[in-house]
Amino acid sequence: MNRPPVMNRLERFLFRLALLIALVGLVYAGDWAVLTVRVSHGTAFRQVQVTQFLATQLKGNKTEYDLMGTFPQTCSRSLFPQKGNLPCWWLQRHTSQWE
Repeated sequence: MNRPPVMNRLERFLFRLALLIALVGLVYAGDWAVLTVRVSHGTAFRQVQVTQFLATQLKGNKTEYDLMGTFPQTCSRSLFPQKGNLPCWWLQRHTSQWE
């Protein structure tokens, strides 16, 4: 009994999707393990200077931007956000934060 080609395509898609999810899970687990080792050595976190702005809505559909200042923000030396901190590679490229 031959299966219809649609089922074969669906099975291949689901298999590839499961494989991708497993791969991302393994990379995340490895990233967490490396960060845990770095925490034990005291090299897991850094601080990046971040400039914060406040966006205020005004009349006439206008927006006013106010500089709140530059502050150090802690980041994790990892690929993914870990332990409540953004990764340093991302934060260094996005040093302006809008609130």
